[in-house]
This record gives sequence, C-alpha cells and structure tokens, in this order.
Amino acid sequence: MTAPLKIKGVTSRAKCLYNSEQIERALKNMATAIHTDLQDENPIVLCVLIGGVVLTGKLLTLLDFPLQMDYIHASRYGDETVGSQLKWVVKPRLSLKGRTVLVVDDILDHGITLAGIIDYCQEQGARAVKTAVLVEKEVTRPPLAVQKADYTGIIVENRYVYGYGMDYQGYLRNAPGIFAVAEEDE
Repeated sequence: MTAPLKIKGVTSRAKCLYNSEQIERALKNMATAIHTDLQDENPIVLCVLIGGVVLTGKLLTLLDFPLQMDYIHASRYGDETVGSQLKWVVKPRLSLKGRTVLVVDDILDHGITLAGIIDYCQEQGARAVKTAVLVEKEVTRPPLAVQKADYTGIIVENRYVYGYGMDYQGYLRNAPGIFAVAEEDE
C-alpha cells in the first residue's frame, strides 16, 4: 500500500479531539500568559523543528513585543511513532548567553527531548528558559524529564495524536485539528 493510501486510512479511523476553533482559543490564552510574563524580557523564541513550526508561527502573530527568533532541531522520533536517542540536527545561530529563551514545541510527551533542549540552552548561558507546548499528554514522565511546560495550550490523554504540527509517520502535520489515531494505527 502506498503511503498516501495508508495515511488516508489512518485519517478515516482517527478521532478529532480538538477542532481549529478550540485550538485557536487555546493559542490566544497561551499568548496572553506569555505576553504577561515575557513582554519586558527581550526573549529569543526558539522553535523546535519540525513539530513546533505551526505553533511558533501562530504564536508569533499574537505576541506584540520585541523578540528575536531562532530554531533548533533535535528529535527522538524522526518519522517513527516511538522515541529513541536524542539526535541533534541543528543548533541555534543566535547567542543564548544572558537571554531569556522561550522554547516552543508541538507536544510534551515523555519530556526527554524538551529536557535535553533546556539543558543545552542552560549550557549556552541562557539567563532563563521557559517552555511552551501546544499539547501536553497525561503520562507519567521519567524523573529527569520536563514534568510540565510553562505554557500549555491543551491537555490530552495518553494517545497518539497528530495535527497542528504533530505528525504521524512524517505526515498529517497540516491536519486542521488535533486527532487521536485509532489503536490499530498506533
């Protein structure tokens, strides 16, 4: 079966957990909290590729204060549905030394990737590191992992989800909502 046919099957069996309207409302709430906390911090917004692209793009249009933007590409998943070792693809070009950094990612799952990124930012001399995720899963996280993001849009049960930047085997990041895949597709 070709990948597009397989993906169409996955979408036909998936369940919509949050539609675009609900997500956009959550984004506005996140932006308000971020604005309150960071408007006078001259932060660097650090987008975690690839999943954080949609959230970062949407948040940036809602933040009306001076900031700089950069990106980082670290992943434990690639196009897989199960995580492995943290792999560094690209590190930020801006100096993080003495700066407040807002790390923006699609999902807080087990928190290991985000913990690695925070450690990197601190090693580079960031004054403070804050985290923003669109989705936080209700899971038990390892002790050294990030337990909770500073800014969270939506909390979901422990299911494999896609959409709004989150993928299913490299596809469906563009889905106009947050969807849970059927058990048979996990």
